Amino acid sequence: ETAGEHFTPREVIRLMVNLLFSEDDDTLTNPGAIKTVFDPACGTGGMLSVAEDHLRSLNPTARLEVFGQELNDETYAICRSDMMLKGQDASRIASGNSFSEDGHQGRTFDYMLANPPFGVEWKKVEDVVKTEAQKLGFAGRFGAGLPRINDGSFLFLQHMISKMKASEDGGSRIAIVFNGSPLFTGAAGSGESEIRRWIIENDWLEAVVALPDQLFYNTGISTYFWIVTNRKSPQRRGKVQLVDARGYWTKMRKSLGEKRKQINPDQIADITRLYGEFAEGEQVKIF
Repeated sequence: ETAGEHFTPREVIRLMVNLLFSEDDDTLTNPGAIKTVFDPACGTGGMLSVAEDHLRSLNPTARLEVFGQELNDETYAICRSDMMLKGQDASRIASGNSFSEDGHQGRTFDYMLANPPFGVEWKKVEDVVKTEAQKLGFAGRFGAGLPRINDGSFLFLQHMISKMKASEDGGSRIAIVFNGSPLFTGAAGSGESEIRRWIIENDWLEAVVALPDQLFYNTGISTYFWIVTNRKSPQRRGKVQLVDARGYWTKMRKSLGEKRKQINPDQIADITRLYGEFAEGEQVKIF
């Protein structure tokens, strides 16, 4: 199975892109704005395409330069040809494992988004990752700690955090889909716990959005968006917003694999509004 977005339903990507861009409407409507977006587990490029379409709908003169990396050769080839057809620079899509052969080393991006495979084990790249963590510490990508070997979710997020622009250069925003594991696993002092602490102490975690279960084709589990940024708006600084969007779904007439629920456009708008208003309520808690 690939880290592919073709397992990510369109409406989930739309909601994710809404939240990724939601704090930046002013910037994004500037004439001729040029921004970059990166997906380290880009599959056939669906998330990158939705992000590009979304920006164009906000501002027809804006340009979003898309970058990605994909492990699966076949999916990588589809993504590259799709990017060529869309007039994007296909050489910005790298192949290979993001952890052991970073195809965009030294680059930073305005926006990043990903739906990495849930609970993917990282045994094949264990030596490379551990060596980087030990030798480079915080000068590399994995200084904060390493998650357990059977779940590389946090490696993806650390990889993305390493590609944030410095806040004085405008900073970056990240949206990533996780299952419950990064939120709940790992006792104090464990790799997961240390990574969470590092993210919260740096005041990068802006929000966690709990989504309905049964949204994905290949798993019925509950999922969460994490929004991570080093340029929070003044009102959000020092705070984390929790949005409970588990009740925002409609039943599908016919299930597709494990997918029995979908989020309709009105519900996407409602969740985006709850997030953007940043006010405590039945569905929103702020800590």
